[in-house]
Amino acid sequence: MTTRKTKGDGHDPDERAARLRALGLYGLLAHIDEIGDEPLLDRLIDIEEKERQSRSLERRVKAARCGRFKPYADFNWSWPRKIDREHVDELFRFQFLAEGANVVFVGPNGVGKTTLAQNLAYEAVIKGHTVRFTSASQMLGELVEQDSPSGLQRRLRRYVRPSLLVIDEVGYLSYDSRHADLLFEIVNRRKDRSTVVTTNRAFSEWAEVFPNSSSVVALVDRLVHKAEVLEIDGESYRRKEAEERKQRRAGPKKPRRKS
Repeated sequence: MTTRKTKGDGHDPDERAARLRALGLYGLLAHIDEIGDEPLLDRLIDIEEKERQSRSLERRVKAARCGRFKPYADFNWSWPRKIDREHVDELFRFQFLAEGANVVFVGPNGVGKTTLAQNLAYEAVIKGHTVRFTSASQMLGELVEQDSPSGLQRRLRRYVRPSLLVIDEVGYLSYDSRHADLLFEIVNRRKDRSTVVTTNRAFSEWAEVFPNSSSVVALVDRLVHKAEVLEIDGESYRRKEAEERKQRRAGPKKPRRKS
């Protein structure tokens, strides 16, 4: 049995060379035999790796377009009347992503569907997955505007390629059959990749979201074929916060002076 030789402070020279190669630091790599024993070399490599990882994460978070959101740790679990916290916690282990399964959050406005979807998207980016977050209206409007087949295909790839696609607010607006066909095309092309959808409408009501569309049944069938559906029910938390802000602005009423 042979033992790999190390130099100087005991670091593996082959591993150091591989790290320099991965970083594209070919000038240092060309002189590795001269500087391999420099005590600062590994520290400098560590700094460069961490800085590049940080910049890469920043770029991927920006590309995901998650927007601003309340952290998962601050989610108010006591507010919804109905929510399966254990099921939601399980989603953050991302087994569904490994299986290519979909996730659908269903519930009325203001119960936290978007917040949970944004946190899922962000955590997926942290774990190294490619992610894109979009509203249904933004995505479908962008696709419908394409005036050439090649332009449409390029835009479709933008939403088909990521490991995780989050489509927010399906059901808040009505769409024509062209929009329904495009949404079906995306969901169908992503059959082996995970899609997260938030909606305020039960699937039985999607025919009202996409009236006169023949692809609605196929769209729902494709989406829920391999999906985890989480129902959330309750009053709007946004309305609650708005009422609290209103009360804070009003403040305590001063007693009237007697004349």
